[in-house]
Amino acid sequence: MSEERRTIEAFEAEFRRYRSLAERAIEQVDWAGLRVSLDPETNSIAVIMKHIGGNLRSRWSDPLTSDGEKPWRNRDNEFVDDFPNRASLMDAWNGGWQILEASLASMSDGDLGRMITIRGEPHTLILALTRSVTHTAYHVGQIVQICRVLASRAGADWKTLTVARGGSSAYNSKLGYKPSNSETPDA
Repeated sequence: MSEERRTIEAFEAEFRRYRSLAERAIEQVDWAGLRVSLDPETNSIAVIMKHIGGNLRSRWSDPLTSDGEKPWRNRDNEFVDDFPNRASLMDAWNGGWQILEASLASMSDGDLGRMITIRGEPHTLILALTRSVTHTAYHVGQIVQICRVLASRAGADWKTLTVARGGSSAYNSKLGYKPSNSETPDA
């Protein structure tokens, strides 16, 4: 990790981590499942993916020189499932990620204090990145949860994406980590 990009590289790693979680989750759901809404007031996985892709595309296209809410963005349309197939969904998803990755690759930690705007509101770049990664993480959590519910309903075996329930000790051992014997702090 280079000194002049240490924080940017940390953001890149976190975005990659959340993208990987979502993609490993959706691999476990068929095309029809990606389009299911759990109830009339929730979004399907496909719609959430479309929204993330659209948000990333808008926020990270020329972020240092133009407002993050682009005039060409149609946010309301991001909540309409109009995909003819899985490939078109993945194109919308990947398009946003490609723009984010290219934008981050062009930045250094020296840019973090620069002012940018989103919907006319000033933000430092580090605040915009923090908001973007948390927004993405929020929606990836929704994707993973919906995938788990759909897999359970279909009777499929869910491949756990993180530390399996009841598996913390085994996971820590695999990493070579041994928690200290210190007492738990008072709550």
